[in-house]
Amino acid sequence: FIGALMTLVFGVLNLIVAVIVDVFAESRDKDVFARASELEEEECEQKAFLGQIFNRIDTDGGGTLSYDELVQGAYKEAGFQRWLRVMDIDS
Repeated sequence: FIGALMTLVFGVLNLIVAVIVDVFAESRDKDVFARASELEEEECEQKAFLGQIFNRIDTDGGGTLSYDELVQGAYKEAGFQRWLRVMDIDS
């Protein structure tokens, strides 16, 4: 009788643990998806910001940046200087 009771108790406890683990796994998956969405949104914002910086640096208005324009922009544009510093590039 005690052996059957212990088997039943461990079976129920195993079921409870399985449900808890499943709930946390679903929660983690949602968190990963939300974080991926946040990263994509942040990447779009950063690309737009860099696009604005590059448009200001493009002195001849040709739509492309020459090496000289990049060097001059690194000295003149504060936002570009911050980006370079984040990438550990000293101007």
